[in-house]
Amino acid sequence: TGTHDSLLEAGEFVRTIQNRQNMQIGCPEEIAYVNGFIGRDDVRRRAALFQKTAYGAYLQRIVDVGE
Repeated sequence: TGTHDSLLEAGEFVRTIQNRQNMQIGCPEEIAYVNGFIGRDDVRRRAALFQKTAYGAYLQRIVDVGE
């Protein structure tokens, strides 16, 4: 379970990796897309749902890079 400090440290670690690598950790749509469980159009639809957020922009970049 850990302590409050260890939870905060884990969150900071994830944020640092995401910012430095310009990638999301634990993105279900990306994992499904890479493994062929969903297609490009499915990811685009999910990106449209989150279009006003950084997450939506990230999903859109995933399919844009693959084109």
